[in-house]
Amino acid sequence: MASLITIEHVTKRFPGVVALNDVSLDIAAGELHAVVGENGAGKSTLMKILAGVIPDYEGRLLLRGEPVRFRGPRDAEEAGISIIHQELNLVEQLSAAANIFLGREKRNRLGLLDDRAMERAAGALLGELECHISPRQPVRELRVGDQQLVEIAKALALETDILIPVLGRGLETTPQRGGLETTPQRILIMDEPTSALTEAEVARLFRVIDRLRQRGVTILYISHKLDEVFRLADRITVLRDGRLVRTLPRAATTPREITHLMVGREIESVDLGNGRTPGDVVLEVRNLSLPWTGHARAWRLRDISFTLRRGEILGIAGLMGAGRTELLECLFGSSPEPPHGRILLEGREVRFTHPAEARRAGIALVTEDRKRLGLFAHLTVGENITICTLDQAATAGLVHFGRERRLAEGVISNLAIKTAGPSVPITSLSGGNQQKTIIGRWLLTRPKVLLLDDPTRGVDVGAKAELYRLMDRLCREGLGIIVTSSELPELLTLCDRILVLCEGRLTGEFVRHEATEQRIMEAATARTVATVA
Repeated sequence: MASLITIEHVTKRFPGVVALNDVSLDIAAGELHAVVGENGAGKSTLMKILAGVIPDYEGRLLLRGEPVRFRGPRDAEEAGISIIHQELNLVEQLSAAANIFLGREKRNRLGLLDDRAMERAAGALLGELECHISPRQPVRELRVGDQQLVEIAKALALETDILIPVLGRGLETTPQRGGLETTPQRILIMDEPTSALTEAEVARLFRVIDRLRQRGVTILYISHKLDEVFRLADRITVLRDGRLVRTLPRAATTPREITHLMVGREIESVDLGNGRTPGDVVLEVRNLSLPWTGHARAWRLRDISFTLRRGEILGIAGLMGAGRTELLECLFGSSPEPPHGRILLEGREVRFTHPAEARRAGIALVTEDRKRLGLFAHLTVGENITICTLDQAATAGLVHFGRERRLAEGVISNLAIKTAGPSVPITSLSGGNQQKTIIGRWLLTRPKVLLLDDPTRGVDVGAKAELYRLMDRLCREGLGIIVTSSELPELLTLCDRILVLCEGRLTGEFVRHEATEQRIMEAATARTVATVA
């Protein structure tokens, strides 16, 4: 295959960090090329350079044999390159359709915005992704998984001219610039596109990817999920600490070898749960229901009851829309409406009207949506860590900055956060290291119950193993943990018990030795109601 993209000696430096160090790579036309590596390896930085998001770097790019240097994303789009970012880049106040065509709005003959045409085209794209939301719905009302699908549709909208025969639905639109006739070899960059998707949604996305490849689209694919990489990729490039380690054909390597190349060491299997002995009940939920005003279903959650013991990890499984996040929000006092039912913490009934009340009582929540609900983007790494526990660094109400720095440095060391120090901007960290920063923030509050909503989303295989061991250690120290995840193997690895939700109802409960992926999926799709005593 001919080389479509040539990357020559590319280096990118940020304050205190060399994100890319003399990287050279060829991308063949029409291939799906996976780029893997630990958080902070430089994957997203390299993709942002290719997409014009980062215009300032050393080295050069060649596209179809010609040197290029994009001044911004619009230049890259003109050249046929589009990107699906790991971090969502949506305008929450606008509708799904308006986000999909933002900057490329359709207009009628009078030059006015043609909202109907955009909604029809957006509906077709979302329909192909089997995302059953209204194109008119504001993005702020969507869950992270649906927002991720809107982001994917936004990038795919740039391929409208290619997708017309692919979708087979006759999108009512005119070809965009750089169309199939003028640019037959388009390039689509996917940076962790499945990080917030369920297994069923991932399968749908893979079908779209297969059809795009049949049309000759070149795809650069970043993922921490090696099963995805080995399902999709023609070749795999490994980055480590900003350097290119090796590029291998998929057929000539194994997941074990790729993992070793990524981390520079063997990742031993994580053996969790053995010998853990849960203690007394720390949290009890009785007949918890969450109203859904104005919706035909009426209830987001209905009659949920369970207990959590000290030293236990309780998993919450379910498909998107099942109510996993809503359940944690009810426990943390951040639900959209006040829940019904009873919540007892250490035997005492509590009713939180604000997350601050839950935090003071000893409940902590690591949210699913890191960018919107977890990070303070204008603060440093250290300030993000200590923002909930400044009292630990204060005397007579005045913060002792040296003490605050030591608190932050302790978390950075304990969680192996890759950063030049606590004083660097939080936005300079990779997604996985940002997530570890947020977890560290809540651990400083010394919670009795830790709620983790899909905590390893966007976290690499090495960091996942570290987080698993951390959760196991905290559990053995007596902390009660509730964790949701869209990855069933993760729940099976971590949890002592797993609850299964389907459309807001509890449809299954499995103890560790009885839980299997098949039984959980049957309960998640309400084909059976299984209860294990």
